[in-house]
Amino acid sequence: MTPSIAYNVNRLVRHSVEHDPEALSRHAQDPDALIVLVAGDLPVLKAGDPGTGFLPASVLGRLENHHEQVFLGFLHEKPVIATLASPEAASLFQDDAGFKVENLRAVAVGGLVPPEELGTLAMAKSLLDWHARHRFCANCGSPTRHAQAGFRRDCPECSAQHFPRTDPVVIMRITRGDKCLLGRQARFAAKTYSCLAGFLEPGETIEDAVRREVFEEAGIRVGQVRYLASQPWPFPSSIMIGCAGEAETDEIVFDTAELEDARWFSRDDVRRMLEGTHEEFAAPSPIAIAHHLLRQWMSE
Repeated sequence: MTPSIAYNVNRLVRHSVEHDPEALSRHAQDPDALIVLVAGDLPVLKAGDPGTGFLPASVLGRLENHHEQVFLGFLHEKPVIATLASPEAASLFQDDAGFKVENLRAVAVGGLVPPEELGTLAMAKSLLDWHARHRFCANCGSPTRHAQAGFRRDCPECSAQHFPRTDPVVIMRITRGDKCLLGRQARFAAKTYSCLAGFLEPGETIEDAVRREVFEEAGIRVGQVRYLASQPWPFPSSIMIGCAGEAETDEIVFDTAELEDARWFSRDDVRRMLEGTHEEFAAPSPIAIAHHLLRQWMSE
């Protein structure tokens, strides 16, 4: 697989919180620190061609206040701190030509920052989103406190410790001979068909999740399954586990609650979909791992 899959590259020397839980308090006041600022769930970027998601520490002076911060690590020996601001803070930058405020999917599609910055933006967004959603203890309901440089929340009442979560999702290129199974949901862009996908369930292997999801969504039985590649997917915080599976049956009976359509596509269909020359159908965006799973099939 190619490293050009969106959000897969992160140039940071990542922070090892176990070795340095006080790193945030030390680096938060560093005037040379780099800030990854997220207003609500929208990254604030410095405009340019391309721009950057690494802002100078002085940008925090524009804010009346901010919420949690997380020490992410170092970039060229400068500390990098993710900072969560309120959704309303976006308005402080939207009318300034020196900045762009955009959702992370559009940042990737539009190439608004260098590709190697996307992984850091994804990391920051996922961690800050987790803080915003976990302000209360799941064990006793009490307010939790930021800890371990942002990589943990602690409950002062019951002493429970809460850690950031990532939701695993299997996404699979299912083939049978020289044809490939693709489906579409109503929310997809017009004409777009993609690989089937679904969340891994507790106590389930990756291989069995692939087989279960394909049967539930399309009525197809799958035999051999192999892992291909993965992709962080910060919407809000998943890891896409890309697999290839071999179908054992042909007849499609798709779940209309999950899919608008599902069908078999020939290699020529998929080639033209990836090239953007197909008259009827389109491939998923190049930022998605599904696009790269299909492109790899074309190269086999």
